[in-house]
Amino acid sequence: MLFIGLMFFILGFVTWLNGSLIPFLKIVCDLNNFQALWVTFAFYIAYTVMALPAAAVLGRVGYKNGMMLGLGVMALGALLFIPAARTSYYGLFLLALFTLASGMTLMQTAINPYIVCIGPRDSAAMRISIMGLFNKGAGVVVPLVFSSLILSGIGGHSDAAIAALDQAGRAALRAELSARLVMPYAVMAGGLLLVMLLVRWSGLGEIAQERDGGDGGGGNATRRFGVFQFPQLVLGALALFAYVGVEVIAGDTIGLYGRQLEVVNFGVLTSYTMGFMVLGYAIGALAIPRFLSQRDALLVSALGGIACTLGVVTGSPTGTALSQVLLGWAGVPALPDTVMCLALLGLANALVWPAIWPLALQGLGPYTASGSALLIMGIAGGALLPILYGRMSDAYTPQGAYWVMLPCYALILFYALRGHRMTSWRGVGA
Repeated sequence: MLFIGLMFFILGFVTWLNGSLIPFLKIVCDLNNFQALWVTFAFYIAYTVMALPAAAVLGRVGYKNGMMLGLGVMALGALLFIPAARTSYYGLFLLALFTLASGMTLMQTAINPYIVCIGPRDSAAMRISIMGLFNKGAGVVVPLVFSSLILSGIGGHSDAAIAALDQAGRAALRAELSARLVMPYAVMAGGLLLVMLLVRWSGLGEIAQERDGGDGGGGNATRRFGVFQFPQLVLGALALFAYVGVEVIAGDTIGLYGRQLEVVNFGVLTSYTMGFMVLGYAIGALAIPRFLSQRDALLVSALGGIACTLGVVTGSPTGTALSQVLLGWAGVPALPDTVMCLALLGLANALVWPAIWPLALQGLGPYTASGSALLIMGIAGGALLPILYGRMSDAYTPQGAYWVMLPCYALILFYALRGHRMTSWRGVGA
């Protein structure tokens, strides 16, 4: 579990860079909100495109070798940031992000069923919660690191200040900012290759792949498409689609929203969301299944998400009472109430992923690998829903655009109440 925890930390480190990278690239590449959020599209759409190929690769090479291959592809994606930073060409940044996420898809498809299958099924959410501490802990650290290495002094480069420069001055500023990305991503590539070697020489074992029964004798193709006979899996994938969408909106747009409200150090706001997620995962690790079932954890999360979303869209963008109550004791600078509610979504979101996975994979038997791939495809919500938010943000207001999250939490609530118990498309199981 500690070794898999390292894998989750790496995934979290790379994933939650996006929250700081989005407002940074908005300046470097002269983008509006909709264009800047193509970062999330390029990153998360890879999970949909590559999920089934990843399952096929795992079936051929095994989980351990799949982890190694995933780390190698991630290293290639990190290296692609170097020519992207040298040219400041947005398309290259998007290609690098897609490549990074393709390697991460292979990693995710391997390590999520791995952590589910190495122990009792009814405590799987607890184990995934422990992994979430590593994943979201990285999300707390990385915006602080990114801010200190790359965002230093960027607070003075407001849209108005940049617009006041002449064309040559704007080009020089953007080139200087873009060049800051070269060294961190080169170091990242080297680190990923080093971890790949550690996996190669580790004692990490393979988990048994179930092979008997359930595939109708049709082989891999039948098994791949046969997963659609399981309603709890298909609905679980839809719930994950909604969940990842709102998780990415909460984590990756909070910096953009904070910059629009002129919050000082907007580049570290993702750390607030991730900090609350770490708290939520700690609660899950301690409470599931001893005090809280996986289904009840999902129910509480959905209701919390609805409450926080209403706080974001109806709260005051100037009032700071909420942050003073919650964080004033720690001497943290006051945040607008709506930003604070957006950060609190991290707490509401924390237990959704670890609760849905074991509920959705229950009873799949030999379909588990393909079922895992289908759930991974649900991560496409992180590609599409933030784009929708960006379009609504530019067309209306950044605060009002957060209404897009409400139906997502309603879908998660349905899955907690009924969807996870459906054993056939004709009704609900006993």
